[in-house]
Amino acid sequence: MSLWKSTAVTLEMIKWEHSIFALPFALTGAVLAAGSWPSARVLGWIIVCMVAARSAAMAFNRLVDARLDAANPRTSMRAIPAGVLSARFVAGFVLISSAVFFLGAAMLNRLTLLLAPVALAVVLGYSYMKRVTRWSHLVLGLALGIAPSAAWIAVRGSLDPRIILLTLAVLLWVGGFDVLYACQDFEHDRNVGLNSVPQAFGLTGAFWIARIMHLGMLVTLFGLVHSFHLGRVAVVGICVVALLLLYEHLIVSPKDIRRMNAAFFTLNGIISVVFFGFIATDVLLRR
Repeated sequence: MSLWKSTAVTLEMIKWEHSIFALPFALTGAVLAAGSWPSARVLGWIIVCMVAARSAAMAFNRLVDARLDAANPRTSMRAIPAGVLSARFVAGFVLISSAVFFLGAAMLNRLTLLLAPVALAVVLGYSYMKRVTRWSHLVLGLALGIAPSAAWIAVRGSLDPRIILLTLAVLLWVGGFDVLYACQDFEHDRNVGLNSVPQAFGLTGAFWIARIMHLGMLVTLFGLVHSFHLGRVAVVGICVVALLLLYEHLIVSPKDIRRMNAAFFTLNGIISVVFFGFIATDVLLRR
C-alpha cells in the first residue's frame, strides 16, 4: 500500500473529522480568554495542536488496543486487526502527530510548551485506563476537557481558575456519552474482563450514571455563565444544549441501543458547535 493510501486509511481509522467534538470547546476557551476573536496566528496554532493531539491519541488507542479490537466482533474489522495497516506505520503516525503537536505548542507561548508533555500524557494515557478502572470514561472526558483550558493558556500565557469550569463541563459531557457508547460492548467487556461503567453497573445503571453526568455538565455550564458574567444569549445556548442532550437520551435506552451511533456522533457534534456558537456570539455582542 502506498504512503498516501496508508495515510488516508489511517485518517479514516482515527475518524479525524470527529475533532469537531472538542475543537468548538477549545475555541470557546480561546474566545473567553481574548474577550473577542484571538489573532489568526494564535487561532491557527490552537487548531493545529487540537487536531494533532487528537490524531496522536486516536492512532495510539488503535495501536495499543489492536489485540482487544481483534477479539471484539464490533471492532475486529478496524485497520490494524484486519491487516490493512501495520502497527509500525501507525506508530510512525503517532510520532509525527505528536511532533506536530509539540511544534504547535512551541509556536504559542512558553507555558503551552512546558505543559505539552502533560497534555500528551493525558490523551495517550487514556488508552490504558480500561484495563485499570471502570471510570476510564472520565479520563477520556479529561483528555477532551483540557482543550478549553489549554486554549486559554495559548491566548493568555497563564491559567484562570474560571475556565476550569468549562474543562469540568466537557469532562462530564464526554464521560457521559462515552458511558452510553460503551453499552455496545457490555457483553464483550464482561466476558473478557475489561473495565467499564456498563460492565460494572449493568446497562440500566450505566444509563443513570450518564444522565447524572450530563445533568452535572449543565449545572457547571450555568456556573460558567455566572463566572464570566455572560448574558441571555449564552443562557439560551445552554438551554438548547440541554434539549439536545434530552433528545440524545430519548433515542436510546437500556433496551434499545440501535441508534447509539446517531446519538454519539451526530448529536454530540451538533452540541459542541451549538454551544460554541451561542457563547461566542454572547462574548462578541458584549464587546
